[in-house]
Amino acid sequence: MSEPSQFVPGTFCWVELGTSDQAAAKQFYSQLFGWETSDSPIGDGQTYTMLRVRGKDTGGLYQQDPRQRGQGVPSHWLSYVSVENADDAARKAASLGGTVIATPFDVMDVGRMAVVNDPSGATFALWQGRRHKGYGVVGEPGAVCWNELLTRETGPATHFYTNLFGWRTEVMSMPSGPYTLFINRDTQAAGMMKMPSYAGGVPPHWLVYFCIDNCDGRVAVARQLGGNTLVPPTDVPGVGRFAVLQDPQGAVFGILQSPG
Repeated sequence: MSEPSQFVPGTFCWVELGTSDQAAAKQFYSQLFGWETSDSPIGDGQTYTMLRVRGKDTGGLYQQDPRQRGQGVPSHWLSYVSVENADDAARKAASLGGTVIATPFDVMDVGRMAVVNDPSGATFALWQGRRHKGYGVVGEPGAVCWNELLTRETGPATHFYTNLFGWRTEVMSMPSGPYTLFINRDTQAAGMMKMPSYAGGVPPHWLVYFCIDNCDGRVAVARQLGGNTLVPPTDVPGVGRFAVLQDPQGAVFGILQSPG
């Protein structure tokens, strides 16, 4: 359990759900994780929902606008990485073969951001925090505990992210094959694995994991609430028990129960 007060550059610092049904998503996740919610107006009659554990921010949620839905953007979780300067980081991402799909812009007075596709198409956001730095809590039930890149091009992805964020890598052997740890300074920042063959046409993506205290129990609750199980509860030696779920609007996320 941790309550971070700052995020060094290259640290995942926030996660956000863009959904086709804000009210339904609030109900689903509040019942699944016990999240508290708080709505704030963001203009044009829209609200932004803060998701909280013990009163501390663990993520956000918003209603997708008609333009996004018209472009076929599905409900999705978006992971943010802390950077010193969003404009500089966006330019560097483009120079490394990434595509800046939302050029840097100010989010009122809370920060400045950009949205990027890596060379394989996996989407993430850059965050230059101002009034809002990121999570208020991580690594406890209901809070984010891991970010994982699933891609078919691990070599190019390694080159892109190590050069963009200064991450180094450590490769470990897992039952599913080689697993890459991205290390930011001396801290594990994220993981990467090759997209499994059964994923079919699923595009490369960053998957966010939320900590839970009972993987099988949370999977059962998700099903009762209308969610789907994409990967059933599975043990990973030395890591814990995880599952991959899909909410009723289609957004995909993982849950992880640590050993003990």
